[in-house]
Amino acid sequence: MIVIMGATGTIGSALLERLVDLGIPVRALSREPEKLRDQIGEKGRSTTEVARVDASDPESLRRVFTGASQLFLAMSNSPRQIELETSIIQIAAESGIKHIVKISSPAFEQSSPVAVAGWHQEIEKTLRESGLTHTVLRPYAFMQNLMNFAPTITTQNVFFGSMGDSPCNFIDCRDIADVAAKVLTNHEVSGHIYTLTGSETFSYPQIASRLSALLNRPISYINMEPQVLLGNLVEHGNMPPWLANHVVEIQTMSRMVPESPNDTVKRLLGREPRTLDAFLHECVENFR
Repeated sequence: MIVIMGATGTIGSALLERLVDLGIPVRALSREPEKLRDQIGEKGRSTTEVARVDASDPESLRRVFTGASQLFLAMSNSPRQIELETSIIQIAAESGIKHIVKISSPAFEQSSPVAVAGWHQEIEKTLRESGLTHTVLRPYAFMQNLMNFAPTITTQNVFFGSMGDSPCNFIDCRDIADVAAKVLTNHEVSGHIYTLTGSETFSYPQIASRLSALLNRPISYINMEPQVLLGNLVEHGNMPPWLANHVVEIQTMSRMVPESPNDTVKRLLGREPRTLDAFLHECVENFR
């Protein structure tokens, strides 16, 4: 039995769909089980057990981990990340889980630190000390997060950042989910750390150019100083300060630490990762 923690998230929902297609028994967790049942539909009900869980409630965690052998751990970033995931790992070990697959972040860079990456480092340390077999997936920027630019693109034909023209690694969350499914179902490739990217890097000006071609109207990228972007995200994007700071830190790191793609997805899955062009074409109506 595989437990999916974060089954309604972008990666978790894609992983659940993949495991359903493979006919593998899954226990999918959510604070809103009815929403999750609707997500699964008729197809997955024979192999998928839906359970309510509260990540801050040890008893509910023990209940959902009982009888399971593997755990997929993907939680939204939050200031409670270390506290919650550390507790989850400890309770999973006590409950008989043998293998944890954790969604982490690219390695922490001393030259351009990202606070959230530091949180994930602490959690990875807990995993190492747990004695459990564990696989760590460190994906770069999610293509799906480009959808956050849709409101200003649809209304103003612009999007904002502080990336300059630095190349950035992007990966489709469905490829991350496919890799997770692989390491959960093939023990020969589990127990390692995998950094995941797509096959190409793209700058924000290049993304603007591709969107312009798809939408048949000019889309512009407007570069801001980091502190200006930070204030804009808090004031106009309604982001909590910690999250706005995270976005700015990531973009600062991308400018200071050159990014380049790797072939990890291809080696693990035997196919090329999904492309940014294909993703934008698939989602183009959201930018109109």
